Amino acid sequence: MSFNDPLSPIRLQLMWDRLIAVVEEQALALIRTGFSTSTREAGDLSAGVFDLDGAMLAQAVTGTPGHINSMARAVRHFLARFPAHTMKEGDIFLTNDPWKGTGHLHDFTFVTPTFRRGKMVAMFASTCHVVDIGGRGMTTDARQVYEEGLYIPLMRFAREGKVDETLIEIVSDLYSLATCNEIGCRRLIEMMDEFAIDDLDRLGRHVLEKSKQASLDLIRKIEPGTYSYAMRVDGYDKPIDLVATMKISADGIDVDFAGTPGVSAFGINVPVCYTEAYASFGVKCIVAPKVPNNEGSLSVIRVTAPVDSILNAQKPAPVAARHVTGQMLPDVMFGCLHQALGGKVPAEGTSCLWNLFALGGPGSTGDDPSETVHAKPFSVMSFHAGGTGARPGADGLSATAFPSGVKNVPIEVNEAVSPIVVWRKEYRQDSGGAGEFRGGLGQIMEVGTLDSAPFALSAYYDRIDHPARGREGGLAGTAGSVTLSSGKVLRGKGLQTVPSKDRVIIAMPGGGGLGNPRNRPAAIVAEDVRQGFISAAAARRDYGVAVNDDGIVDEAETAKLRALAAE
Repeated sequence: MSFNDPLSPIRLQLMWDRLIAVVEEQALALIRTGFSTSTREAGDLSAGVFDLDGAMLAQAVTGTPGHINSMARAVRHFLARFPAHTMKEGDIFLTNDPWKGTGHLHDFTFVTPTFRRGKMVAMFASTCHVVDIGGRGMTTDARQVYEEGLYIPLMRFAREGKVDETLIEIVSDLYSLATCNEIGCRRLIEMMDEFAIDDLDRLGRHVLEKSKQASLDLIRKIEPGTYSYAMRVDGYDKPIDLVATMKISADGIDVDFAGTPGVSAFGINVPVCYTEAYASFGVKCIVAPKVPNNEGSLSVIRVTAPVDSILNAQKPAPVAARHVTGQMLPDVMFGCLHQALGGKVPAEGTSCLWNLFALGGPGSTGDDPSETVHAKPFSVMSFHAGGTGARPGADGLSATAFPSGVKNVPIEVNEAVSPIVVWRKEYRQDSGGAGEFRGGLGQIMEVGTLDSAPFALSAYYDRIDHPARGREGGLAGTAGSVTLSSGKVLRGKGLQTVPSKDRVIIAMPGGGGLGNPRNRPAAIVAEDVRQGFISAAAARRDYGVAVNDDGIVDEAETAKLRALAAE
């Protein structure tokens, strides 16, 4: 087959690369047009192209695993409700159903069929956070999903080009999703014209077969077997043990979360689509990180969770803060894979986001109404995180939003649209777990308001009672905490009031260390002290390195300390 043949292997690979470029442009269009700061500033979204059977062929590089991998399943729900042969040019479909979308009501998923010369050739899908959903907001306070905001079933946003204006009156930030899909459709048609292909059948088979085979080849390099791991996290009213059993075989990886407890009364429950998304992401990070993410590579990772468990919550369980539990799952996968791969897997990290979600205005705090009656209404959200676990051969990443992959919303953006002021934002010294490779540091934020009124903080965070554990002799990271500058401890349970003249101090946890801390070279420990990452006291206590605050090592004392530890 010659290069000039439209379906030669080389041209198929070129078209595959082009397809990824198309969906990346689709995602960037959503960033440029979205209303919410989480979309515009943080890239908290997903975009992808699908074949007529609902298989994801390519995803944008920009996006988050929770959106991308759950959206990969969502398109099939749309096809079950609106079969491909019934779709018309100009049709657009949407939903924010947590169980058929991406896990909670705040995310809308849009699907748009693509037509070329009157024939449907593909579908584009996108997801992002939409601001005006109402309900109790991004909190754990609701007892059922009905309290968490507006629910839109799988339905049409547009029929043959005519938009449902009633829906626009209810939810404003929808055109951005429709626009980004339209950009994807246009660029795909241009690509098909350029490469002179009439459909995506052969290209789609090439993408999915190559991705599946590449993933299987990598899985088959791992020792087959069954591996189990349990990780305790804070939960809400009681701790939760996330339990997984992973079976690795020649035909893929099967993960079962049997043993994980039942649903919570609070909004930290996870629809199974989100469980699949983050569990499969955790596996791919270790096993096949360079294989493109699509239906082919995802098909060899099969995830199940018991019905009515916290990882397979059924409607109408509350799910608004499903990320708090769901984003812990990559670490559980790492724990299983560590047994199969030994020292090739990171230690546990902070995992879940420590988002700043604050609101003010009349009645916002639920306390004395007279304190907020004249306050200006506002609602802000930004993404923040602690440290990741130490990596094989490298320290953990500090204040990095793994596994979500979202960017931070710049402080200046939220300060411009609200009276919120971030007085301090810095690395948290000594928060990373000690080890031959140190866990990533958390960060400290001190937040107040210029208003003469209190504001409410949605203070649900994990890793306060159960910090990230180290691995192979590494020490645990430091637990997180939420306090007021006046001294009151906030336990991170639902909406909390921050008095007008007070500030909230959010100290985020650090990641676990990897390997014996006494094996960390003294010169590197000294540099950590000079940088302010660890204190001189911690250097002596945890690493056996005698060093002053200027990072000057006392070689004789260090030798003595390490000799004593070796005994």
